[in-house]
Amino acid sequence: MSDLPWVISVDDHVVEPKDVWTSRLPSALRDRGPHVVEDTCEMSFNPVTGAHSFVKGGNGPIADWWVYGDALRPIPQVMACAGSKPEDFTLQPIPFSEMRPGCYDRDARLADMDINHVERSLCFPTFPRFAGQMFHEAPDKEVALLSVRAFNDWMIEEWCGPSGGRLIPLCIVPLWDAQLAATEVRRIAATGCRAITFPELPTFLGLPSIHDRDHFWEPLWQACNDTGVTIHMHIGSGSKMPQTSIDAPSGVGVAVTSINAFMALADWLLSGVLARYPNLKIAFSESQVGWMPYVFERCDRVFQQSSGWCEINPSVTELPSSYVPGRVYGCFFDDMVGVETRHLIGVTQMLFETDYPHQDSTWPNTPDVVARIAERVSARELEMMVRTNAIDLLGLDPVSLVPKALT
Repeated sequence: MSDLPWVISVDDHVVEPKDVWTSRLPSALRDRGPHVVEDTCEMSFNPVTGAHSFVKGGNGPIADWWVYGDALRPIPQVMACAGSKPEDFTLQPIPFSEMRPGCYDRDARLADMDINHVERSLCFPTFPRFAGQMFHEAPDKEVALLSVRAFNDWMIEEWCGPSGGRLIPLCIVPLWDAQLAATEVRRIAATGCRAITFPELPTFLGLPSIHDRDHFWEPLWQACNDTGVTIHMHIGSGSKMPQTSIDAPSGVGVAVTSINAFMALADWLLSGVLARYPNLKIAFSESQVGWMPYVFERCDRVFQQSSGWCEINPSVTELPSSYVPGRVYGCFFDDMVGVETRHLIGVTQMLFETDYPHQDSTWPNTPDVVARIAERVSARELEMMVRTNAIDLLGLDPVSLVPKALT
């Protein structure tokens, strides 16, 4: 194990501390912004829709609730279950006091990263949802915009700033206005931040698609192209997960989550966006990677055989797969099929993640996963997958940040 590289995880999660918005919004607006209250939580399951629901003040255990306008959101245990046994995972919401401190406390997170041989970590938000959808859906756009900026300032200054570079900032943008989003990208880029989240399938949120003929998203693409800020799309960030049938167990949905990323990748390869913005880089987070070669091949085939009638954007003048090297990345943690087919994906396009503190996380056994990968690849390929590809994508300092006491 001592010979294995420490990893750079490009998909972890942070449970925002209670004071992220109450400490940063103007005092007159704090009651209108996100804040936490303690109350009981009653959970129920609808067998017809397959959905769980939560009632604040119902007959159930105590939980911490995020309150934001009419939105009430508790934190399900599976989203903060690091340290729990798999048989104890549950959707039942919990208070902060029942979470492992590394879920929300920076110093505790760094200690948990040490345990897991994680050198650096990029963390997606929790309360705003993976792409900041919560603020897009809020009717009060004055508070929503200030809340987006407050989150980003907290992410850069408090969560990541004092970490010595080990926590990598990942910011959100105001999705409802692409010009505002572009302005925010340029603002955070000036601080050194090089990553934002974006929904994998925007139309599920009532937003224009990336094919939009009115060019809704062009200011955002231009800002990311100009600044080197990368776009990260987490599974579920379109706020709609795949479902085979109403009566299918939830395990079926969990097994096919990559379908959303499959569709999103086809969107990007055939949209012309990558062709028009040659510096733009994207990553599909928690999507795994074994499915990617087929999408490359299929999109190339459509381009070659069906361009005359399939209305492919005219900006796409080369094989869609030609836009992948150095620009389109897939993120994985337990996809040995993807590892075995790495040369079809492109070893340089594979990024590693640990998904801390979610139910799929490899914490604290990530070294075991890396050892399994090491059995299948060369030492150089392993270093690329778990560390240097992330450095290249995010423009990170290549010098190791592993604490000297642990080397």
